[in-house]
Amino acid sequence: MKKFPFALALHGGAGAVRRKDYGREIAHMRGLVEAARDALAKGAKALDVAVETVAALEASGLYVAGRGASPNLAGRYELDASLMNGADGRAGAVAALQGFASPIAVARAVMEKTPHVMLVGEGATTFARAQGFAEIDKPDGFFTQAGKGEHNHPPGVLAHGTVGCVVRDVDGNLAAATSTAGVFQKLPGRVGDTPLIGAGTFADRNVAVSCTGQGEYFIRVAAAAQIAFRCQFLGQTLTEATQAVLDAVGKLGGDGGLIAIDAAGELAAPFLGEGMKRALLTRDGEILSDAF
Repeated sequence: MKKFPFALALHGGAGAVRRKDYGREIAHMRGLVEAARDALAKGAKALDVAVETVAALEASGLYVAGRGASPNLAGRYELDASLMNGADGRAGAVAALQGFASPIAVARAVMEKTPHVMLVGEGATTFARAQGFAEIDKPDGFFTQAGKGEHNHPPGVLAHGTVGCVVRDVDGNLAAATSTAGVFQKLPGRVGDTPLIGAGTFADRNVAVSCTGQGEYFIRVAAAAQIAFRCQFLGQTLTEATQAVLDAVGKLGGDGGLIAIDAAGELAAPFLGEGMKRALLTRDGEILSDAF
């Protein structure tokens, strides 16, 4: 079978539960992979495809990111996102962003329009407004609270949701993008791994990673960067490196999952717990999409 010169993976968040039917999400993710495949076949760049795919996941309202967000304990919607371009190491992020539909778009503007990597809170909001991003007039009428009622966790347990995408394009370049509304019932100002380069998102010339789960644990093991460094410095395969990092997360008591791709276009999408909404395009041209 002829192999494609490109590959990608996306996720709609770990924490899927077997009592729920994810047919709508799985079909949506498959459609996004098909669109990304067609764009890559025409020469689209890895970073563009990663960002556009995550923006579509945000806009759908089906996942706990972007329009699918749930409020924090103060009733406010604080959103996080980041992206990284493996070819040149550029990165951008926003955290605790309020009032804008696509955090990943604002994160890309941080990368391209400022000398910084991350803007947070009021500063991120002021920047997004100055850049002309459309604001949300009525948050309670806009956000769908996609994961509401899905998780029945006691107080203090970190139920979560995130979206992300990793891509290898026809030139062999890698990129990763991740977006989230964070854990449910979070304290105002809480920031997890998603906007932190090296924890929730990472890309270099060898590996690209997007994580989903209880961000506090992914931060503590520098999950995304650790995978890349295991591959580069220890000579581990992508499968070995991703599993080792998830084992470390689990040993600390956390759960979640991740998607990763290497320079050869090999993919990994492991998870802890019951499931993770995910879809992949392999270099063999096969599209795989599931939640468990």
